[in-house]
Amino acid sequence: MIANAYAQAGAPGADAGMLNIGMLVLMLVVFYFILIRPQMKRAKEHKAMIDALEKGAEVVTAGGIVGRITKIADAYITLEVAPNTEITVQKQAVQTLLPKGSIKAL
Repeated sequence: MIANAYAQAGAPGADAGMLNIGMLVLMLVVFYFILIRPQMKRAKEHKAMIDALEKGAEVVTAGGIVGRITKIADAYITLEVAPNTEITVQKQAVQTLLPKGSIKAL
């Protein structure tokens, strides 16, 4: 009642195994250039910005707090967010370095 099922023969002259390995390598290369490389570039730029922070710079943190740097330690910075109001945040929380005078314009 049930007919026999036979495997289909591969294309003549083409090795299916090499084709599969080639597709896998191609996918890895595409992932590297689309996902991994841009992320590494952004991380390098962020580290350079963190290393370049100095007292008096105006920054925006990842939480959206805008302030002026008053003290810098190894892992933390102190931001003045209002007159006589300071908070301490991690250096890695700094997201954007603003141009001088940006806080007055807000």
